[in-house]
Amino acid sequence: MKKIFLLLVILAFQIDAQNLKHTFKLSPQDFLLDGKPFQMISGEMHPARIPKEYWRHRIQMAKAMGCNTIAAYIFWNYHESMPGKFDFKTGNRDIARFIKIAQEEGMWVLLRPGPYVCAEWDFGGIPPYLLKFPDIKVRCMDPRYMQAVERYIGAFSKIVKPLLITNGGPILMVQIENEYGSYGNDKNYLERLRVIWKANGINVPFYTADGPTPYMLEAGNIDGAAIGLDSGSNQKDFEEALKRNPNVPAFSSETYPGWLTHWGENWARPDTAELLKEVKFLLDNKKSVNFYVVHGGTNFGFTAGANSGGKGYEPDLTSYDYDAPINEQGAPTSKYFALRNLIAKYSGKLPDLPKPVNAIEIPPIKMRYFSSVRENLPKPLFSVQPKPMEAFGQNEGFILYKTKLIGHKSGKLLITDLHDYALIYLNGKYIGKLDRREGEKSIDIPRSDVKDPVLEIFVEGMGRINFAQFLIDRKGITDRVTLNGMTLMNWEVYNLPFNTGFIKRLKESAQNENRIGNIFKGEFELTGTGDTFIDMSNYKKGVLFVNGINLGRYWDIGPQKRLYCPAPFLKKGKNEIVIFDLLSSEANDLSGKNTLDN
Repeated sequence: MKKIFLLLVILAFQIDAQNLKHTFKLSPQDFLLDGKPFQMISGEMHPARIPKEYWRHRIQMAKAMGCNTIAAYIFWNYHESMPGKFDFKTGNRDIARFIKIAQEEGMWVLLRPGPYVCAEWDFGGIPPYLLKFPDIKVRCMDPRYMQAVERYIGAFSKIVKPLLITNGGPILMVQIENEYGSYGNDKNYLERLRVIWKANGINVPFYTADGPTPYMLEAGNIDGAAIGLDSGSNQKDFEEALKRNPNVPAFSSETYPGWLTHWGENWARPDTAELLKEVKFLLDNKKSVNFYVVHGGTNFGFTAGANSGGKGYEPDLTSYDYDAPINEQGAPTSKYFALRNLIAKYSGKLPDLPKPVNAIEIPPIKMRYFSSVRENLPKPLFSVQPKPMEAFGQNEGFILYKTKLIGHKSGKLLITDLHDYALIYLNGKYIGKLDRREGEKSIDIPRSDVKDPVLEIFVEGMGRINFAQFLIDRKGITDRVTLNGMTLMNWEVYNLPFNTGFIKRLKESAQNENRIGNIFKGEFELTGTGDTFIDMSNYKKGVLFVNGINLGRYWDIGPQKRLYCPAPFLKKGKNEIVIFDLLSSEANDLSGKNTLDN
């Protein structure tokens, strides 16, 4: 009886401790947790980029590196792909579960819900369905945009309100927008966002995050919100924050252990010495810090974004490894241990690392030709002139435009504008490609002996631009097509979203020479599962599905040649692979490797 009584007392104490409400407030110099200065050492990771089964492991990895807080971007378009249809429950969309796991692991949370987030994510997290409005403006008081924003904040607030520190949860602060000073100067918009969050019961402190320059801070920060610096690397950066508002604390809201990589570049590998110098400055001066990112994860499916540099367009890789301290597969890097050793000097003994996630190799998988796009076309839509895919209710994937050449039948074909990569066919035969990344918009159409030649333009929409002024980035053909200056009219348009439903409906067909993109299939058996990286070196450009799940894009221009396939996507026994390749004509073997790099 005494043992039972003792267990009840212990249980009651644990329940009471769990329900204990802490306080979190802003003072002019410090963040105050329960009235005392609190230094956040935060590691950022994004639940959408990590399989739900690995959330706890990644959070434990951050904790073992010395973090006491987890920062998380929430991608609006990942949870509301169609107007009013929200998903905060299935798979790695279960945001409440992610936050609860962080709390169970003794971590606080910085919530970064947008509505715009950047994050090298398609359209910076804004839903592409808004692009059906030809004159839509985003990140401002455009009433159509704001109506959608209010709907999102209302739905999302219901999920996270119980998890605020004011309600016994781990959420300390909520970010308003993101790096707005790099985009616009509508303070009415930023203030309106704060009003909407408060009206929905979000009663924790707010913060903004901007580059440490006077104009960015003036345009991007609002009075009363803590100042995040992307990044706060030295005393001068913090002095700029003090000039902007001496009445709120500032912190390094994005200290960069790594960096992003675009297709066609070398892997980004930033210098660790400069990172350690920055972190030592922050720890010495008791400044809070958020590592962007402590773990990057993966841009599964069509979620990777793009930048507008280079020749106007730079799409991001599928891998979001980011050269982060915790790599794409969840393993610690040398950078991880360097940071852990540094932080331990200030924090004392740190927890042991969790058990690593198993990685496996898969022997060669025999692939076979299955079909092509031409044999799997849906019913066409009619359009007098081409329109982007968003005008037809399509958010991502591929789209085919088809017309007869009347009048001019050969010469210079010009697409205004191509977003983003196109294969051009004349009378069913491939004549060449156009690549927005290379600034390519035109191609010569050869003469043919067909009376009314048939022109087909098969377009891949890659990642939407996610940063700065060119955010409005519709996919497909955005305006018109001309041949020798003549505008081509009367098009058949075929929507090809390449979503799970589309893949399931694919019909097998015989191989012939008049193909648009080839579809290959293969099967392999596993006696046990583990993480693996599917080696796509034998293929050219396309997307890869494993058991119906889109692992993302691959492209032979590199640097990424392997796609991460986590163990939860695999199963014991038979597994199926489907490849859609724009350029490869022959089926080649695949294999699974245990690392991202060769």
